[in-house]
Amino acid sequence: MLDPLACAAFLILAFVLAGSAQTTWLASRFSRRLAIPLDLGRTYRGRRIFGDNKTLRGFVVMVPAAGASFLLLGSLAARHPDLSLRLWPLGPSSYALLGLWAGLGFMLGELPNSFLKRQLGIPPAGAPERTPLKPIFFLVDRLDSIVGMLVAVSLAVPIPWRTWLYVALVGPLIHWSFSLALYGLRVKERPA
Repeated sequence: MLDPLACAAFLILAFVLAGSAQTTWLASRFSRRLAIPLDLGRTYRGRRIFGDNKTLRGFVVMVPAAGASFLLLGSLAARHPDLSLRLWPLGPSSYALLGLWAGLGFMLGELPNSFLKRQLGIPPAGAPERTPLKPIFFLVDRLDSIVGMLVAVSLAVPIPWRTWLYVALVGPLIHWSFSLALYGLRVKERPA
């Protein structure tokens, strides 16, 4: 029987570890070599598809870092039978594959929001000028990747609904703290 809180803690901790690796990578000058826009400058209806901020450099670390985090946490859980019985019954390689898949879902989850913002004329790293849209996009900016990750994981293993709830409540705060860190490291143009 899956423990919703244990599953949520696993997912959150795995993405804190992966997010730390990604923050370190994005702050490095080496990562700038892979700042290749995912849309390759292409447009839809005269506007960029995703913009300059959605680049290859985010994918090359987040996806393998999530795989490594899942592998590490899954291996640690396997050493503690009381904990491993509360999580998904997977072996180390399956945890690694699940982590790669979750990392890909996390990164892909941001793309529909970026596409919508470009189509609405909101520049990359910008906020909507109309006040009613600001809080909506602020929240969506924190949840999009989390929902993408949860959907990806749900396609591979069962996730209790309370795990979704816990991750959706705690995840945006953690996501925002990483945004603030990236802003402080001058990787992002604005803290949000």
